[in-house]
Amino acid sequence: MIRDNRRKKRRVKKFLVTLLVFAAILGILALIIINVFTVKDVEVKGNKLYEGDQIEEWVLNDEYSWNSLYVYLKYRFFDMQEVPFIDTIEVGLKTPHTLTIQVYEKGLLGYIYMDSLGQNVYFDKDGFVVETSSEIIEGVPQISGLTCNQVVLYEKLDLENKKALTELLDVTQTLKKYALVPETIAYKNADSIKLSYGAVTVNLGSADNLTEKVKRLEEIMPNIEGMQGTLHMEKWSEETTDITFRKEES
Repeated sequence: MIRDNRRKKRRVKKFLVTLLVFAAILGILALIIINVFTVKDVEVKGNKLYEGDQIEEWVLNDEYSWNSLYVYLKYRFFDMQEVPFIDTIEVGLKTPHTLTIQVYEKGLLGYIYMDSLGQNVYFDKDGFVVETSSEIIEGVPQISGLTCNQVVLYEKLDLENKKALTELLDVTQTLKKYALVPETIAYKNADSIKLSYGAVTVNLGSADNLTEKVKRLEEIMPNIEGMQGTLHMEKWSEETTDITFRKEES
């Protein structure tokens, strides 16, 4: 009986010691987390549409965001609030004091304005709708002359002229490749595509010989910068290479 009581006391003592050690470890870990993992620097990459300060504000959005480990684990297991024109945001822990925020923006190739929605409909390189917004994003051309039946987010633009979408996607991608993205693209028909660069209008004509036309445009644009007028390329071909610029008085 006495021996059993002693064994019982030893077990209780051992349990209490283990509990105290565990509590001490937890306390030390808590001190480390509180005192070591503090946000002192934030590195934002991949953002073009939004300033880094805006992205940082969206990520560090609650009272515990001073703790870098908390922020990292928060976005490791939970998705961030949806942000217009942003596909995903990844948060990493570079050091205990430094967070990294990698921004992946939606690939915007152009937009059309829909009266029925009162919104701009942005689409990607494959013609899929990626965003509808009243905002106008700099560097993304507005395309006019298209009739869209309906708009469904993340589905392909439902245009009356199916061929027009294919041609315009080719045009916008080629112009983007050569850093010649215009402010607007006016599509009247397959033989009448016009580009607007401020006071300069480029009458591209059809999308035939597209790459060659855009290469020539790349060479010409620096020479007519600051002018006002229309550059006629609609008759350009491999056989007929005449290009004229009709200057207009400002």
